[in-house]
Amino acid sequence: MIIPVVSSLVLMKRRVIVELLPQSVRDWWKKWELRGLIIVSLISQILLILLGNRRKYDGRLRLKCVVWSAYLLADSVATMALGLLLNNLGQIYHRHGCSIDANNELTAFWAPFFLLHLGGPDTITAYSLEDNELYLRHLFGLIVQTGAVLYIFLLSWNTGSHLSYLAIAMIVVGCIKYGERTWTLWSASSDQLRDSMLTNPDPGPNYPKFMDEFSLKHAEGFCVEAEEVKDDQAEIDVKASGDTTSDVNIVKANALFQIFKCLFADLILSFQDRDISQSLFLKFSHADAFDVIAIELAFMYDLLYTKAIVINTTWGLSSRFITTFLTTLVLLIFSISDKKKYHKVDLYITFCLLIVAILLEIIAAVSLFLSDEASLWFNKHKQIWILKAIITCLEPVVKLPRWSNSMGQYSITSLCLKEKTNLSMPKWFHLNRIWEQHRYRTSKKVPEGLKKLIFKHVLKKCYRFNEAIKRSDTTYQGRDIYTNRGIRALRKYYGESSDSPIDWSIQGFEFDQSILVWHVATEFCYYSGTQGNSSDLSGCTNRKISKLLSRYMLYLLVIYPSLLPVGIGLIRFRDTRSEARKFLEERKYMNRTKETHGSEKTDQKRELKIQACKMLLKVKTHVPPIKVKGDMSKSVLFDASRLASELNKISDEKRRWKLIRDVWFEILTYAASQGRGSHHARQLKRGGEFLTHVWLLMAHFGMTDQFQISQGHARAKLTVK
Repeated sequence: MIIPVVSSLVLMKRRVIVELLPQSVRDWWKKWELRGLIIVSLISQILLILLGNRRKYDGRLRLKCVVWSAYLLADSVATMALGLLLNNLGQIYHRHGCSIDANNELTAFWAPFFLLHLGGPDTITAYSLEDNELYLRHLFGLIVQTGAVLYIFLLSWNTGSHLSYLAIAMIVVGCIKYGERTWTLWSASSDQLRDSMLTNPDPGPNYPKFMDEFSLKHAEGFCVEAEEVKDDQAEIDVKASGDTTSDVNIVKANALFQIFKCLFADLILSFQDRDISQSLFLKFSHADAFDVIAIELAFMYDLLYTKAIVINTTWGLSSRFITTFLTTLVLLIFSISDKKKYHKVDLYITFCLLIVAILLEIIAAVSLFLSDEASLWFNKHKQIWILKAIITCLEPVVKLPRWSNSMGQYSITSLCLKEKTNLSMPKWFHLNRIWEQHRYRTSKKVPEGLKKLIFKHVLKKCYRFNEAIKRSDTTYQGRDIYTNRGIRALRKYYGESSDSPIDWSIQGFEFDQSILVWHVATEFCYYSGTQGNSSDLSGCTNRKISKLLSRYMLYLLVIYPSLLPVGIGLIRFRDTRSEARKFLEERKYMNRTKETHGSEKTDQKRELKIQACKMLLKVKTHVPPIKVKGDMSKSVLFDASRLASELNKISDEKRRWKLIRDVWFEILTYAASQGRGSHHARQLKRGGEFLTHVWLLMAHFGMTDQFQISQGHARAKLTVK
């Protein structure tokens, strides 16, 4: 970021080129080096403004790579170009003194645009949360790069040229943009975010004064009592005059977001916050509940990864008007000025810089008007109904989804039976592991029926938990209502009085071990049951839901283990996969897929999975595997086979899959209740995670450890009798 260092690096690079390349190539490079950098910088800005916000609902790898590359190029190319401009102007002054020709003056006019590009578009300020922590580095860069631009401006100053005066306007625009980015990064940094969410200190009632009055009345002979008086429950204003359900949900989501954004900073909420949230969510349907949560998470994404915290203010709107006006004015003046003395290519590039800068402002303005924050503003200012009507017409066409609405899927049976790829990835930087993770993962849309069932499941937990609070049972037994890992589901089917034959799969195992055991067992039951040779049933059946949740939890275990409680799940997964592949290779089940296409190949793969699962279930498991193998290998393959055999003893197919489904509901909600907001915040830039929505749903119902639920609404009042 230090310009002299960059300049020396540029000089070293050019010397290497001079020594290695022929003269014709050297001349071409010297002519197009700066032009190439400005074109690359422009392309980076266009990609960021168009694709930066798509990360909110699109988690595909190729999008990540494009945005990541553009994000890194935008800063490095601008810094390199400023160093090159300084070097070129220094050589000119060294050779010709203070004289500078018109074309070099035009290229010097590009310097403020690099400052503008360093400010970045409104749709992305940080690629990841770690970028927000580098705000001091960007502040230093703002000072140094602004100094470099001013130095270039002074070197190229020409009193009789209009470009020198136009450059002043563009320097102002560039400083505003870069300053806003630095301010946004500072505001979204973990320390500042936490400080901004802290409430004012509450010393409570004056205890010494209360006790002085108590002692005085008692000394005078009065019968004095400290009577508890319950405070009135606070309420939040969620009244909305919107014409649609979406408008009403946006208002409610904003009110809740102002409270629950503390969870993303790992702060504690009060029991009043819990009661306020519960009173709203108990009235919601499942569709409204998940819609409100999606809006809240969209607000959080904008807060952490975009300039929303700046542009949704009076200053932000004013600065947008100033920058757009100044850039448009510069374009108009430059268009009517004499341009015959400039090189055509440099002239076209200058026009591109100005036009693209204006287009980026227009795109940012459209995105702003289509945002949920704009909907809030329109709900408060009904008099601007014409603009609201125009935006309402545009929303179905151009408004982006709030999240991906998808669940990642990872299947150990599919992984073990996949044909080995001919492409061998190197082991450098674990590229082979990364390739395998992304090659075998899939994605499914979250069924509406699944959301409805999970909402009902969490709602039942909420009622039981509230009853425990009324009994003052806030100990572990009370918390067990929402931290249950599946035992309650087993008790429901096997009876409360006796242990079930499969309690060991939950109580005797660590959480990641239970996920893996139940995943493999679900796969065995899915492919070995009476419906194993048919495709998925239409609708949201228990069998289909169980498979979706099973593969989703394994996906989290393998791809994003930080969202789950700490464990050695990846080690267990690798050992289990290795044992399964060894078993199947010994019985010639690996790579038996023929060269077929379409539905025939799909049916063939399904049949192969059915045969493999049935073969694994035939292995006798009367002796627990750990007694035979010891604890060296962490594989749970035949523990899962034991579990699947017990589940298959339930003759009623519907009852069996309902049991499996309910266990997965318990596992999912347990994982959600143990999550940390900072970890879920990282997932927002990857299209969003379904577990994050369940986590926030449970938080709204008060089922999380981030509530102070042990105290009541009591205040003391002095009563004299």
